[in-house]
Amino acid sequence: MTRSLQWRLAAGGLLALGLLALFLRGLDWGKLADAWRTADRSLLVAAVFSALLTYTFRAWRWGYLLAPLARVRFGRLFSATVVGFFTGLVIPRAGEIVRPYLVARHHELKVSAAFASIILERLIDLITVLLLLSLYLYVLPAPAGQKTGPLMDTLKRGGVIVGAFSLALLIVLALFHVHAERAMAVVDRVLALLPAWLGKPLGAMARSFAEGLAVLQAPAGHLLAVLAQSFLVWFSIGGSIHLTNLAFGLDLPYHSTFLIIAFLTVGVAIPTPGMVGGFHWFYRLALTQVYGVGDETAVAAAVACHVLSNLPVLVFGFVFLGREGLTFGKVAEMTENGSAGRGRVPAEGS
Repeated sequence: MTRSLQWRLAAGGLLALGLLALFLRGLDWGKLADAWRTADRSLLVAAVFSALLTYTFRAWRWGYLLAPLARVRFGRLFSATVVGFFTGLVIPRAGEIVRPYLVARHHELKVSAAFASIILERLIDLITVLLLLSLYLYVLPAPAGQKTGPLMDTLKRGGVIVGAFSLALLIVLALFHVHAERAMAVVDRVLALLPAWLGKPLGAMARSFAEGLAVLQAPAGHLLAVLAQSFLVWFSIGGSIHLTNLAFGLDLPYHSTFLIIAFLTVGVAIPTPGMVGGFHWFYRLALTQVYGVGDETAVAAAVACHVLSNLPVLVFGFVFLGREGLTFGKVAEMTENGSAGRGRVPAEGS
């Protein structure tokens, strides 16, 4: 592990500690212990199974995103998905490199092309979250006890801005793929200003990235299937949150998770190891500031939801990491220098 990565991980750890300090501030520890002691264990177990469904749906959808490039069997997709999220818990953003690498090395597929599918996946996720948030804000009835005020107004404005940006980026990517030759002519002129040893591989990566966006030209039925799978992904995430909330006695309707998910999307974007701190603080913020939940109950639910939603990744990740021939040392190296994205990975069969 290089010194720069060590510094980044250390900075992420310190940031996580700071957020945890905010998260745990002002608690009555006796009430917190009571909240955990009285939680419904059967509902918490059900939350774990809902989390497992999330990664199953993610793998299934990823296969559809990759379909125009290569047909990848589900077992390979599930293993790569779990290992990607597992390594990302330790080294932030590692999964965005590990997942394309694990699929590409078993198929006639460039890593940068597979990486394009991850970018699309992130955009589709964001658009789906914004659609669910819009349903919550403008269509579905507000839960009893929901507070109004500046926070909700800010959330509405922010959702519109992020949604417009996401759709614009999706359109840009689609145009980049459809008009790849014209776009690459512009890219080549820019890269010509760089030394050949740098410009040539960057140009090759840009071309294979454009190829990886091929799903954007898939038939309408295929694209609708991807959208439906995206809703299944986020419905199962909402299921984990809802079951956890019920376990701690929070009588909130299922669609309240659409708003909580929007908060968590901001929290998990903070680059801390294991999403520690950001996930917790934004979960507590949503419950206490929007629904008036007590601090101790909100903290207990946040900790439980974080642990249970990651439990399937931790269990299967330990198994699949060695099976894929990876170590955290190799993952750290790949994340640091991006070596996985250079050129074609030899096919090994699937």
